[in-house]
Amino acid sequence: MDRINSKLYLQNCYIMAENERLRKKAELLNQENQQLLSELKHRLSQAGPSNNNNNNNNNNGGGKNNSIPDLNLTNCSSSKNASSKSKKK
Repeated sequence: MDRINSKLYLQNCYIMAENERLRKKAELLNQENQQLLSELKHRLSQAGPSNNNNNNNNNNGGGKNNSIPDLNLTNCSSSKNASSKSKKK
């Protein structure tokens, strides 16, 4: 019984260490994501309102797609809309 408990204890320690490693990695990725989002928002704010008009035209199927897509849209709804538009064409 003690042998099984020791084995389970070691497995638990390994799992906790792996969990901590993954938690730190997730935190670093989240920080990087926040920095990139901040940089993207800064670039979009410098582009001015004319970029928003181009972006709206591109989302409706007109013109070339040179603008940065709106990240505030949910991935589910935008991917469903895009797939339904491509099927209708």
